[in-house]
Amino acid sequence: DSLPKTAQAKDHNAIFKDRCCFHRSSAGETMAWSESVDTLLANKDGLAAFRTFLKSEFSEENVEFWLACEDFKKTKSSTKITSKAQKIYSDFIQADAPKEINIDFHTKTHISQNISEPTLSCFDDAQRLIYSLMAKDSFPRFLRSEVYKELVKKQQNRNQKRWLPFL
Repeated sequence: DSLPKTAQAKDHNAIFKDRCCFHRSSAGETMAWSESVDTLLANKDGLAAFRTFLKSEFSEENVEFWLACEDFKKTKSSTKITSKAQKIYSDFIQADAPKEINIDFHTKTHISQNISEPTLSCFDDAQRLIYSLMAKDSFPRFLRSEVYKELVKKQQNRNQKRWLPFL
């Protein structure tokens, strides 16, 4: 943890630079999700558990939007950029979108004005807002949730059983 939390949040890959995640036990991995929202989002099982939790709170659109933006930023073809941007806009941004995210009027207006000629960064401000909302609000609640506590307990029990014969 050589980086301050703010730097970790800014540089998604910074978390993994000095750490090898392959030698962690599954209990350690489950507990590692509590280190940061980035660690959680980067782990397939962590992401699945977080999505389940968000569904229970009726706010899974936040992580779905964040994932859609991550996928969108990797788009190479200009025709796909336009179609993916339109899909993200109609799913998450426009008024009465089926998975409408909660972003401020200014950000929403800015996206609406530029959606006809989208760039790979056109959702960056909205994605930052949603990331911040998840990191400050949903993530701490997830760590206090029964979903997370049960996962940690299951992993710890599995590890104890695995190592008992050698004690």
